[in-house]
Amino acid sequence: MDLHDSRSGGGHDGPVPASGAGGVAGGLSDEELLRRCRRNEDAAAFESLVQRYEQELFSYLRRYLGNAEMAEDVFQATFLQVHLKREQFEEGRRFRPWLYTIATNQAIDAQRRNRRHRMVSLDNRTGGEDDVGTLVEMLAGNGQTADKQMEVEEAREWVRSAVDNLPESLKSALMLVYHQGMKYREAADVLGIPVGTVKSRLHSALLKLNESWQRSGRAVPEAMEDGA
Repeated sequence: MDLHDSRSGGGHDGPVPASGAGGVAGGLSDEELLRRCRRNEDAAAFESLVQRYEQELFSYLRRYLGNAEMAEDVFQATFLQVHLKREQFEEGRRFRPWLYTIATNQAIDAQRRNRRHRMVSLDNRTGGEDDVGTLVEMLAGNGQTADKQMEVEEAREWVRSAVDNLPESLKSALMLVYHQGMKYREAADVLGIPVGTVKSRLHSALLKLNESWQRSGRAVPEAMEDGA
């Protein structure tokens, strides 16, 4: 089952509006579309869900994995699991956190199968909680000269590597809140943990990054200091 016949053009930089396959989606919620899939084996409703999350979820997976080809494979695997597990979806639960739970687990499995993936990018924040920051926000400045820009890029590359080496529990929380822009509650639903644990993991992740940065003996590039 190829889920991406409609992905033949354009980028994957943001969510796709719920246009709906065959006019099915309309104003229907994700949950109602999934109910239609469950009740009637409605292929059009399922395709509408795929289209609705096509760009948003692919973008998340590409950032998480650092590799577009792996992200494509995991996207396919994610919606295959959605199809296979549709009967397990609990009434009253929201579809989006359930989808991201499946996608994150599939991404972790893919990384375990292939540890030669490219480094994750943390260059562009997409609207997470305001107090998630410290080290990573410090590394978001732009240099004013070629030399300064090189320093900034080297620092960012160090952060990519450091994030990639975080324990999966910390990395997942960081990616969902920092990169995907989820609120603490949404990330907690995806990860199946309390909100307080999400905050604790974010704090631990940033603390580990900061400690590693200090141990590396690196100075903050001047361009970043100027932009602080």
